[in-house]
Amino acid sequence: MDRRAFAGGLLALVAGTSPSGFAQAAFPGKGLRIVVPFAAGGVGDLTARIVAAKLGERLGQPVVIENRPGAGGVVAAESVARAEPDGYSLFLMSNGTAVTAGLFKSLPFDTVRDFTPISTLGFFDIAVVAHPDAPFKSFAELLQYAKANPGKLNIGSINIGSTQHLAAELFKSSADIDAQIVPFNGTPNLIGALRGRQVDVGVEILAPVLTQIRGGALKALAVAGERRSPVLPDVPTAMEAGVSGFQASSWNALAAPAKTPRAVIDRLQREIAATVADAEVQKKLRELNIDPRSSTPEQTSALLVNDIQRWSRVIERAGIPKQ
Repeated sequence: MDRRAFAGGLLALVAGTSPSGFAQAAFPGKGLRIVVPFAAGGVGDLTARIVAAKLGERLGQPVVIENRPGAGGVVAAESVARAEPDGYSLFLMSNGTAVTAGLFKSLPFDTVRDFTPISTLGFFDIAVVAHPDAPFKSFAELLQYAKANPGKLNIGSINIGSTQHLAAELFKSSADIDAQIVPFNGTPNLIGALRGRQVDVGVEILAPVLTQIRGGALKALAVAGERRSPVLPDVPTAMEAGVSGFQASSWNALAAPAKTPRAVIDRLQREIAATVADAEVQKKLRELNIDPRSSTPEQTSALLVNDIQRWSRVIERAGIPKQ
């Protein structure tokens, strides 16, 4: 071997950029962490734990979950944005990350520039639900009722600035109806208000109200996704009912700090995609009413940017003050 070529290869190896790919093959050389901006036990946390267990098997290294709830996910996101861009610190990004970008006056990081999205993990539906004895039995009848009774319809959601609250605002503007948005402190309070007929209709993530729907305490009128929910195949989408602008869903994805080497991002994306496609993982996620779906880094980035733009417009149109 030429001595200069050998020396160049040795220097490249030390620098971590070996042309023969030795450095790339070394990843991962230790355990990874996924920083989750939610408390333990929630859907986002459970999604991360299901994926982490199988991903760790595929990578041959442990993948641990670090819960950092609160502050709209800002603390959790900042800890990863400021981490070493080596692929060992990942962030459980969500549609809430996009909402936060439009809801806060300033953030200690740039949501787009300081992260490299890797892949989505899954999507979960947002549903429009009502009491079974409501004066409307379908989504089309709900729209007719709202048009015939301007200002009388009350739409329940959870906390102001949440995805559900903004989805309710998006429903109101997309359907061009005069209605009141009534926010509640958490899903249990919203369910109680719906069952007690204190609000006419609710906009909520499907998973926490599915038991109420299956038990007959609530009725699902529509889902806001691109397609019907596999767990409620007879319930139409809002688009099918003619409200094309009312399209919203919750999602989770994994992201790394910006400037993480592309080779590391590609390795992680391949392993995450294989993890999400795993039959056992799919079964566990579907039991949480999550539609398991992976994506490329480019597709995940586009999803994030589009959601930031969309929710920012909803926030501005609704006159929600920035925090």
